[in-house]
Order: sequence, then C-alpha cells, then structure tokens
Amino acid sequence: MEITAAIEALGALAQESRLKAFRLLVRQGPAGMAAGDIARALAVPNNTMSSHLATLSRAGLIGSRKESRSVIYAVDLDGTRALLSFLLEDCCRGKPDLSAGLIEATLASCCPAPEECCPV
Repeated sequence: MEITAAIEALGALAQESRLKAFRLLVRQGPAGMAAGDIARALAVPNNTMSSHLATLSRAGLIGSRKESRSVIYAVDLDGTRALLSFLLEDCCRGKPDLSAGLIEATLASCCPAPEECCPV
C-alpha cells in the first residue's frame, strides 16, 4: 500500500461515525448490512451515513453490492488487510513477514475465504 492510500484510509477512519460504521461492518462479516440499517443502528441520518459510507468505500475499506432495492455494505478484507500490513510493515525489527501471519490468522478466523466475505 502506498502512503497516500494509507493516509486516505486512516483519514476515513478518523471520524466517529465512520469508525463506528466500519467496526459495525466488521462485526457483520460477509453478510454485511443495508445502508439504512447501518444509519438506524448508529442513529445517523440516512443522507449523512451515505456520505460516510462513500468515504469508507473510496478508501478501500468497505465494498457494496445491490440486493433488490437495498445497497448492502460489507468490510473489504483486501483493503483492510493492506492497511493493517502497511501499519505493521516496520514491526518486528523490520521483519514484516512475522506480522503477516498475525493479520492472516485474525482475518481467517472470521472469514476463511476472502471471495466469500465481500462479494462486490
């Protein structure tokens, strides 16, 4: 991940409603959640939540899919993995391969196959 993409992703998370939405979607897993349900769960107006979800999507942290008349949002594991890898790149005394196993183990425990998690 390039530093500019990391800054965009971190900036997207640096707002209370967006961070809460991201964490809510992480808990929802592959099924994701409809935009209106996210707004209701977080007590945020629909149009405001729509803007927040667009920001998270542009940052590569969530994806969306259409189901009937609803837009379903789910965490984008590839984007999340890339951000976590970037943040841990210099850990372990410059041996990022040591931390890569932690990221993969954590993500695999909730969603073993990325293609099953976040169909977009």
